Amino acid sequence: MTQDEALTILKTGANVFLTGEPGSGKTYTVNRFTNYLRDSGVEPSITASTGIAATHIGGYTIHSWSGIGVLRRLTEYDLDRIANNRRVYGRVGSARVLVIDEVSMLSDKTLEMVDAVCREIRRDPRPFGGLQVIFVGDFFQLPPVQKREPETLEEGQQSFVETDDKTSFAFTSPVWTKAQPLVCYLSEQHRQEDAAFLEFLSAVRKGSVEERHKKLLRTRYAKVAEKGMTELYSHNADVDYLNNAELAKLAGTPKVFVMESRGPEPLVQTLKRGCLSPETLSLKIGARVMFTKNDLERRYVNGTTGIVSGFSKESAAPIVKTTSGREVVAEPDEWSLSDQGRVLARIIQTPLRLAWAITVHKSQGMSLDTAHMNLADAFEYGQGYVALSRVRTLAGLSLAGLNQRALEVHPKVFKHDQRFRAASDAAREKFRSLPPVELSKMHDNFLRAVGGRKGAGRKTVAKKEKGDTLSLTKELVLQGLSLQDMAKERSMTAGTIIHHLEQLKEKGLLVPAHDLMHLHPDPDRLAEVTKAFEKIYKLSTSNLKTPDVKLSPVRELLGDSYSFEEIRLARLFL
Repeated sequence: MTQDEALTILKTGANVFLTGEPGSGKTYTVNRFTNYLRDSGVEPSITASTGIAATHIGGYTIHSWSGIGVLRRLTEYDLDRIANNRRVYGRVGSARVLVIDEVSMLSDKTLEMVDAVCREIRRDPRPFGGLQVIFVGDFFQLPPVQKREPETLEEGQQSFVETDDKTSFAFTSPVWTKAQPLVCYLSEQHRQEDAAFLEFLSAVRKGSVEERHKKLLRTRYAKVAEKGMTELYSHNADVDYLNNAELAKLAGTPKVFVMESRGPEPLVQTLKRGCLSPETLSLKIGARVMFTKNDLERRYVNGTTGIVSGFSKESAAPIVKTTSGREVVAEPDEWSLSDQGRVLARIIQTPLRLAWAITVHKSQGMSLDTAHMNLADAFEYGQGYVALSRVRTLAGLSLAGLNQRALEVHPKVFKHDQRFRAASDAAREKFRSLPPVELSKMHDNFLRAVGGRKGAGRKTVAKKEKGDTLSLTKELVLQGLSLQDMAKERSMTAGTIIHHLEQLKEKGLLVPAHDLMHLHPDPDRLAEVTKAFEKIYKLSTSNLKTPDVKLSPVRELLGDSYSFEEIRLARLFL
């Protein structure tokens, strides 16, 4: 199934299991859908099964969102307590669409607990209280962590208890069956660029690894990593030891970058646990590093590797020479936790981590140019597959060891994968046969059912006669209005609105990298504006980040094709 076909199904409001091989575009597709919802005035609830995944997508863990926390069983007392929690009641009760990312790491019992909370709070007997639920993930990747806990409940109490006798995937839960998710199995490939390597990875998924595949891997055997390669290990202790030892070998005193945070401490701690950049990042020239976030200007992505070649004289930020040879200044970035479009907490750190080594677990979701790995100690189904599928090509793979488990997939997943593929083919044919007019009607009916409408965006705020003028502009920009729509709403010029945004940024009331993303300039034009500012900066003693930098010289360099408003708007993102 293509990404466009999956998006068409998502827009109908059906429950969906969005899956596919690594690099097939699951995250990209669900982002297109959530943007569509927001453009229609509907704010989805974004969650994930782990802290790392939740931090990547700017949402909650499903455990936090639903209020179940660390519970592994849910009694009637627990259910009543959670339902009376004002914050949980508010977000679950007002939710309209629920996205659960990395569903492969969510157990069946946890899914049942989330369902019970949703039905209780929403007073709706349907699965998940009638919410549209989007399960996103690939069950061939890392499975749920299973733990044993003895049954100690009193007679008559409802409970969900996890055991370690067998891996219990989310799709084995009765509530999964009741939710009847349509399967959208994405077939496009956007990560691997090597046909032979891609065929090998497909063979692992199908449980059909042959001697010719092992022979292919043997061509990549190497005892040690080549210079510049990131090493993948199964255990944290190995990763920490290698990174610290390699950093210590470099000459000079390390430069230290300390994470900043804003918001309630429990939420900040949640973000910190999920962030791949450490709270205290120590770097030296020559340090092997990896970017931990996608860049808005597409200079790097989560997983891009390189070497620290120096530090910026202006900002002291590390300068990274990437594997491709490009030099990038790694300015601080932020990770945030949002609910219903409102930022609750954020952390700010340089988006880097030491990258001589990283765990297989933390690499899930990354795309690496090169990686060295020793899978001789692989102990979990999916662990080897996750590690091997991180690299884009066979040439980027360096393999020190391999055991049989590293090439094995979970038998239960293999069996169900055939059903998922067949269900996806059936859904594809069904929706292909529907007339466009009928599909459009289904899309419109769903939007009406969840309180949205086409083109609504976040423009539903009524005009206010009273209140601070900056607050009014902030309220509109946080709802995703365009510059022109804000000017019309406020009966002001676009220049005045930009002036408000400049003031809000200066006061720390807006963070462009998060709050103004819908106003982000075209990357190529932003790059030209940046070059012009840099040139003017070199000719003057002005600080580039000062809001009152003179624009006329910049405009002269750029020419008449750039308006003052465009330059000012671009300056917000510098």
